[in-house]
Amino acid sequence: MKIEDFEDGRLENFYKIVSHNVIRIRNERNVSQLKLANAIGHGNATFIGKAELSVENKHFNLEHLYKMSVVLNVDIEEFFKPIK
Repeated sequence: MKIEDFEDGRLENFYKIVSHNVIRIRNERNVSQLKLANAIGHGNATFIGKAELSVENKHFNLEHLYKMSVVLNVDIEEFFKPIK
């Protein structure tokens, strides 16, 4: 695989999977965007909202996912599970 192979939407699909799982798990745990944002060190819910929707090229990084896994009490691998 070469870097050019990512131009076919694979990276966008990966971000979609992660975002979908963050939303799913957050909702299952009944945690608001604001509560999650505050728990991982953000002052407001703007970043979480934008990253969940993948707008303005905002995405979760590994630090975000690690912190969210601790706050939401879930294995980090849950964020990478394929969408059913």
